[in-house]
Amino acid sequence: MKLLTIDAGAAGHAGVLLATGEVLDLVALPASGSIARWVPPSVRGILEGGDEALGLLRKIVDSVESDDAELARLREKGAVTPYGVTPLRAAVPDPALVLSTGMNYRTHLQEMRNVPAPRLPYVFVKVLETLTGHCRPIVLPRRFPDMVDWEGELTVVIGRTCHDVPEDEAMACVAGYTAANDVSARDWAAEFYAAEGRVDVVAGWGRAINGKLFPTFLPCGPVIATADEIADPHDLQLTTTVNGTVMQSASTGEMIFSVARLVSYCSQWHRLRPGDMITTGTPAGAGYARDPQVFLRPGDVVTVGIEGIGELSNPVVAAGGRGGEGA
Repeated sequence: MKLLTIDAGAAGHAGVLLATGEVLDLVALPASGSIARWVPPSVRGILEGGDEALGLLRKIVDSVESDDAELARLREKGAVTPYGVTPLRAAVPDPALVLSTGMNYRTHLQEMRNVPAPRLPYVFVKVLETLTGHCRPIVLPRRFPDMVDWEGELTVVIGRTCHDVPEDEAMACVAGYTAANDVSARDWAAEFYAAEGRVDVVAGWGRAINGKLFPTFLPCGPVIATADEIADPHDLQLTTTVNGTVMQSASTGEMIFSVARLVSYCSQWHRLRPGDMITTGTPAGAGYARDPQVFLRPGDVVTVGIEGIGELSNPVVAAGGRGGEGA
């Protein structure tokens, strides 16, 4: 299945992308006398419900998709809407934790001044204010609008609570996968690469990470493809375009550290819960590494497409533009 969060109500509505290409709103679905009343109203709640909640949801989806009359009735009631006009939030708008992996593709390390591959995964916390959804704007920061870059990334969605899970058991903790764009203001990259002393390196790297934490700097979605739909998360084509021009094109098989390794590694410190997310790093093609350099500007549209998941597309606006107040 493909789960998503509809931008409706205070907390959003859990939904499913049907085989027809339409969206089924689980909150708007008439529940009287049906199993629908047992399905949680949020994607995070569904994931917390585990296999039982997902099993009930599959029965609902199968029932709707196999009954043309019921599908027509749900369209009339507004419980089934066209995907293209259904506003979406981040795939999971309310995770307890979002972790972002850096330096996980050798090609990206090579283009960024030949940074050596790390011995261990490098993971940092991405604050929740960075989350935004498909077709929602990326807001260029008021103070630092000139060097904003894209990073298309496969993202893991956790499906069961785990802490210090062994690597050979980690995949059982994965509910599914979504796409994300780890947007980055590169204003401090040169400072980091030019640093010589240990303290300066640490300070420069810290400022570079801060450049990833502005509001709207983690578009996520449009859907979560459940794990049963992705035969191998290390064999997916990832493509990032800006205004239709391909900027990144790679296989997720190029990752240095596997999904299982990342989940296991992160769980050594964090108690991962259903709905938590781990981005898995980005391949070559960053705007900072190009000659001449290319950065996002108001009016641009950046799209991250991942095989089996779909396309996450976001317009770019200046601070104070639509959706950009206060950024």
